[in-house]
Amino acid sequence: MILFLKGKCFYFFYFLSVFWFGVTGGLIFWLPYRFRFFYISLWNRMIVALARIFIGVKVNVIGRENIPSTPCVIMCKHQSEWETFYLQTIFPHLCTILKKELLSIPFFGWALRQMEPIAIDRSSPKDALRKVQSLGLKRLEQGRSVLIFPEGTRVKPGERGRYARSGANLAIASESLILPIAHNAGVYWQNKQKKKAGMITFVIGAPVTTADKSAKQLINEVETWIEEQSMALLTTANNA
Repeated sequence: MILFLKGKCFYFFYFLSVFWFGVTGGLIFWLPYRFRFFYISLWNRMIVALARIFIGVKVNVIGRENIPSTPCVIMCKHQSEWETFYLQTIFPHLCTILKKELLSIPFFGWALRQMEPIAIDRSSPKDALRKVQSLGLKRLEQGRSVLIFPEGTRVKPGERGRYARSGANLAIASESLILPIAHNAGVYWQNKQKKKAGMITFVIGAPVTTADKSAKQLINEVETWIEEQSMALLTTANNA
């Protein structure tokens, strides 16, 4: 009963925050980007805090020292909504590549627009690739790291999707580092299912350089590291 009530409290405050930041976020569109990002990132911090308080979802970050001081291309495993919230709290001025449908969601999409993401149409792969390349280069030049989920969609813990090369192409074109990230958020933050208490582990890998490497070589290197780390984290979580 206590867990049930805590879950209800979490969703009450979650949807309340979506409404609040959606409305107020839409009203600050005229402010400079850095102010809008700071304000909306408070929402992400709130969601992470609510999950910790009411559900018992904690986080352990390994490899924080690997985060480069310059903008980079971040490639992360995508298992749930949780990592989309959390990544905004540890990377300042982060630009996320996402499906354009998210921007049409009432309140949620209004706030999301203030972060100036790169919204792509997945039904048109060629146009999406061009948009990622052109806007991705622009965002990196503006001093913002670009987050891409290379599998393109959420996958369940233990599963693997097809890794696209768009992030690798962007890193090569901009001569930026690639920062690989693995985690086990999907074990505790299961979409359309109950969230459960536990320790989400984030592993930030050493930056991958693009020098003298093709996009295929880069994505294979990143994929191998992410999948090996993800399976190790899943095994650890299942044995806990």
